[in-house]
Formats: sequence, structure tokens, C-alpha cells
Amino acid sequence: MPHLFRAEKSWTSPHGRALPQDFRERTLLMGIVNATPDSFSDGGEYFAPEAAAHHAAELVAAGADIIDLGAESTRPGSEKISPEEEWKRLAPALQAIRERLPQIPVSIDTVHAEVAEKAIAAGADILNDVRAIGSRVLTAGTPYPLGQVAAASGAPLIAMHNRFDAPNYENFWADFMDDLRAGVERILSCGIPAEQLWLDPGFGFGKTPEQNLEIVARLREVANLGFPVLLGTSRKSTLGIVLGGKPPKERTGGDSACAALGAFHGAACLRLHDIAAHKDVVTVADAISRTVY
Repeated sequence: MPHLFRAEKSWTSPHGRALPQDFRERTLLMGIVNATPDSFSDGGEYFAPEAAAHHAAELVAAGADIIDLGAESTRPGSEKISPEEEWKRLAPALQAIRERLPQIPVSIDTVHAEVAEKAIAAGADILNDVRAIGSRVLTAGTPYPLGQVAAASGAPLIAMHNRFDAPNYENFWADFMDDLRAGVERILSCGIPAEQLWLDPGFGFGKTPEQNLEIVARLREVANLGFPVLLGTSRKSTLGIVLGGKPPKERTGGDSACAALGAFHGAACLRLHDIAAHKDVVTVADAISRTVY
């Protein structure tokens, strides 16, 4: 599953912790831990620090390469919280996971620069910004504080496409790809090295179900921009619509289909709630992809 990456070097943690380097040959797996009371799929289940750490350990035992920890729900209609409240939730969960799994890379899912800065200081390795690309307010030349935190700390940044404030497209795919290209240049201008930047097309964020499905079908075009791609479709509402209204935890078949197609079409990493159910799916999809690419 080779890619033409812009950078010959590979990503590194600001703490010197080993990050998985073989994403050029296989699709990595990122396990989701939500330290929130209101996430769409598992809100409240891992809100306690000990529960978050225990679940993270289960995901790693099942094959997760990275843990993605978030403390603010991004589901549509969720209540927005202050950076102070987010860090109050996040800090004990991060500490518990770091103590339980000292060598496992941890990504922090946040849109707040002050939370990102504290999380890196507390031992996080990667920043995951779900509002990094596509918003009207993120125009060329405007400050990008979270990007500046990533550049100053030496942390990799996963930049998601998300027109959360104006999801209007004249031509979806052309506009989407233009957003990604402009976003990449804006982020790199913060001083983030090219090898530290990953892209997330933002499945489920400011897009119709049809647009979400098109992203999976055309994912290799995103990968061909030259940056590793993280794909996060796990349990999303688009899959529930396709599957006739099934609730989040009953969408495993849809998750498997997207995981297989994502791996085949060039994803460097898949963000998943259930690692055990999809590790074999991704392994086989990778094997098939290697016969073609």
C-alpha cells in the first residue's frame, strides 16, 4: 500500500516515544476512548479515569497502535464546553492511561490550543484537531493557535476537514479537495514539518450521507495529496442510515465495510471503537491492496 509522501522522514513524538512507522506497508489502528458523559456511541462508559485506562488497555490488547483520547463530544447538537472543563475531564484520564500504558502513543482529540498545550506537557504524543481545515474562519493569513502549539512542541498534527460553520458546496468534491490543499499550506506555514502532518477527510462532519460515502470511495485521491490519511467512520450516523436505522453499536457490519474499503483505498490509519472486530478485516484488506498498489 505504498504512497508518494511529501516527506521522506516519518512522524515523531515530542517525548521521544516510538510512534508506529510501518503505515506505508499496513493500515494502523487507532482505538477510541471518550472521557465524556455524552458521546453519541459510548457517552459515560469511560468517563472515570480508571475506566478510560482499562478500556485503552483492552483496545491495545486487541491490536490498537494508537489511543485517541477525547473529552468533548463532537456529535451534532452536543453541548459545547469550555477549555477549562475539557481539561478537567481530560487530565485525569490522560494520566491514568499514561500510567497504565507508558509506551503506547496517545493522541488528544481537541480544538482548543490551551488544552493541546497542557496535554502535550502531560505526556500526549499527537494532536487531533477536528476543525483544522475547511472553516470560513480558517482563511490564509489568519492565526492558527493549535497549529502553533503543534509546531512549538514538536507534536504531529492530524488535521480534519470540517466546514462546521458553513457546509455549503457548489461542487462537493472539487471544493473539498480545494479545502484540503489550502488547509495543508496554511498549516505548514505555522512551521509544522511536512512529516508531522496527517489528514482526516472528516467523514460525518458537515457533509451529507452521500458526500460521506463518496469520501470512502475516492479516498485514494486524498492520500495522493502526499500525506498519511486517518479515516474515522466508526459507528457514524451515515452508516445507521444506510443500514436502515440501526443504533451505533449495531453498525459493526457497516464499520467493517468502511474499514476494508478505507484500507484498500489508501488510509494510513483507521479510527475505530471496536479494534477486535476489525483487525482481521484490515489485515486482509491490506493484503489485497498490496497485490494492486
